[in-house]
Amino acid sequence: MVSERPAVRIVEVNAVRLSYREGGDPKGAPVVLLHGSGSDAATWDRFVVRLAAGGYRCIALDLRGHATSARTADYSLTSIRNDVLHLLETLALQDAILIGHSVGGYAALAAALHSPGRVSRLVLEDLAAPPRSATGMSATGLVRGLLAAVGVLTERRTYELRAVASILRQLSRPDPEWWARLGDVRPPTLILSGGPTSCIPPQRLAEVAAAVPGAELVTIPVGHRVHSLAPDRFAAEVTAFLSEPGVAHPEYTSAASSSTGRSTAPTPDRGRRRAADDQVVADGSGTVGRSWWDATEAGTGRASGFS
Repeated sequence: MVSERPAVRIVEVNAVRLSYREGGDPKGAPVVLLHGSGSDAATWDRFVVRLAAGGYRCIALDLRGHATSARTADYSLTSIRNDVLHLLETLALQDAILIGHSVGGYAALAAALHSPGRVSRLVLEDLAAPPRSATGMSATGLVRGLLAAVGVLTERRTYELRAVASILRQLSRPDPEWWARLGDVRPPTLILSGGPTSCIPPQRLAEVAAAVPGAELVTIPVGHRVHSLAPDRFAAEVTAFLSEPGVAHPEYTSAASSSTGRSTAPTPDRGRRRAADDQVVADGSGTVGRSWWDATEAGTGRASGFS
């Protein structure tokens, strides 16, 4: 039976109590959605309705230190990745589709690199990519931009400030090893850029897309929170990507019962670089949409995260 409204559940993974919202068809192909720092799983509710209509099983996780998930002493990016991996194991999810926004995208990518056999496809929305080197693109610009949203969110925040501060410190450090491993990404990958008004430089995401084998790069120039500020266009791009050959159909057959039921070979249309607006290009020129720091969920009137 398909669930029309997400059910809030609790699971202990990696010795940490985490909350998540589950909706859609329990027998459908699993989609795990990971929010950015300063946000929570509810940010995906509207998109989950679209996915549920397509027959997917949707699991939106509250990252540690956020919403009703546990506050911990450890907010390392490795621990957040491990939470995702343990969630997949605890819920026995095979061939999971990982969709992550910002820091959630970083965690999704890290999980896919660690355990590629568990991940069928990646969607990385305005991925929080660390700088390649100290002399490359400014790391402080990213941190300044993300911290600017704290003033919007502090009054009603549902996250631990220490968690956000720790995450931003880690992402501000140049990480050439992270960049070197991008060529090892195996699942088909869609990267969505928020364009020139985002705190994530479009050129940086273009470089990520060039390094990930066969990755698609799509620009929707509305700023950092693409899924909130352009929900219809975001949903259209993602659902089209999931319908391409090489992705598990919503009528899901787990790898445990059929290890050869799904092909992950590259398809002819993978690897294209395109923009949702013809005038927008990877270097950030062209049409400018709404500013990234508009962190208010469209239609709800509430601030709900910035990364």
